[in-house]
Amino acid sequence: MEILIILLTGFLFGCGIYLMLRRSLARMLIGILFLGQAGNLAIFVAPGLGPGFSAIIPEGESYLPAGYPDPLPQALILTAIVIGFGVIAFAIVLLKQAHLRLQVDDLDRMTHTDS
Repeated sequence: MEILIILLTGFLFGCGIYLMLRRSLARMLIGILFLGQAGNLAIFVAPGLGPGFSAIIPEGESYLPAGYPDPLPQALILTAIVIGFGVIAFAIVLLKQAHLRLQVDDLDRMTHTDS
């Protein structure tokens, strides 16, 4: 399972870089989204995948038993997902306003600073 997620992470990084190098703003935005999700997957796989149990401390215990996944990367990923959604929502609004004002999606044709 780890190999599959590692390959998926590499595929998402590759697609993200490819889309970011396109001249279209919409494709660049999708590329940024892919890169963010690939980074989240890389953080998720870095400590290793556990047996699939949730990282909840059992009643009467003071720490997690051996074999359970570390909850810190999961918390970091959850925070990154929320921040990523906020950034993408802002970028979509910015992209829409730029398209309404300039009537162009090509980065090379966006030469005016004022409209």
